[in-house]
Amino acid sequence: MSGMQITDLEHRLAELGAKPAHRDAVLRAWLHALPLETGSRRQPGAQAFPLRLRQALPGLTEELQQLLRLQSEHPGNDGSVRRLYALHDGQLIESVLLPRDGLCLSCQVGCAVGCRFCMTGRSGLLRQLSSLEMLAQVVQARRSKPIRKVVFMGMGEPAHNIDNVIATIELLGRAADIGHKNLVFSTVGDDRVFSRLPQMQVKPALALSLHSTDDERRQQLLPHAPRIPVVELLERAQAYAEQVGYPIQLQWTLLAGINDGADEVDALIELLRGKYMILNLIPYNSSGEGALDPYQRPAGERIVSMVRALQSQGILTKVRQSAGQDVEGACGQLRARALHLRPARRSRTDVT
Repeated sequence: MSGMQITDLEHRLAELGAKPAHRDAVLRAWLHALPLETGSRRQPGAQAFPLRLRQALPGLTEELQQLLRLQSEHPGNDGSVRRLYALHDGQLIESVLLPRDGLCLSCQVGCAVGCRFCMTGRSGLLRQLSSLEMLAQVVQARRSKPIRKVVFMGMGEPAHNIDNVIATIELLGRAADIGHKNLVFSTVGDDRVFSRLPQMQVKPALALSLHSTDDERRQQLLPHAPRIPVVELLERAQAYAEQVGYPIQLQWTLLAGINDGADEVDALIELLRGKYMILNLIPYNSSGEGALDPYQRPAGERIVSMVRALQSQGILTKVRQSAGQDVEGACGQLRARALHLRPARRSRTDVT
């Protein structure tokens, strides 16, 4: 089932004689981490399935389980759990079980945006994840705890895998009992986001990685992000917030001496006043590479000063610590360590 999409699985179920109600029952059971034959008051269980479908369920179960193989698990002191998974081709991805029943999942192996402060971007884009590989991260998480919120903020830029991400979100909103505003599409900004998301039946919340109000500085930090001016990005984001009825989350990784100055604070006040947005300040999580990591998080008093200045002008501002800082919580760090420690000649089939 490697590389298969949701539509491929749906077609396969249809070939086994599944009617739409049978198909939906199987998908809903899988997304809730239940046996595939589980029914509900509204949907049939195995007793109502066609014989060919009933006979195929054990094999389907095994194939779905092979989409991801858990490589390692790292609980954090904050209640988060960072997980490293191996895919069918030996590639590694990360996802994070968050406190308060959340999950941060990956949509790509690597990333093409190349954010200067992100470990994932250093590898470039290696490949896209299929919709089933993304959904499997939710299923794996639900085997451990309830999941009521899914954020597409792990490895990768969702806009660069937009068809598969949209298909994943649509199914999660339809069959996984996750509220639309609890499905969060994170992006550096892309024309496809603002044209495609408004057309979706399940309209996710939007998180926009901003990191600077200055176009030139933002381009330096996010070298391969689309060259859309910050003012225009915020206008498009505001239009989407007004359409769906929930605020935009602006992500701002705080880098000492780079984007924590008075100039940025003043510009944020000017740009965000009156807009339906929440500013999330995220103190930088160092990769621990010494001289190879040129960035530092601002001092605590500087962060407090920024928050006070912004909130005093009516800008809703929150400080978000990266989950799992004590277990290499920054995006891509766990994968980078695993690749570094793996013997150079180890074959892909040796990954367990």
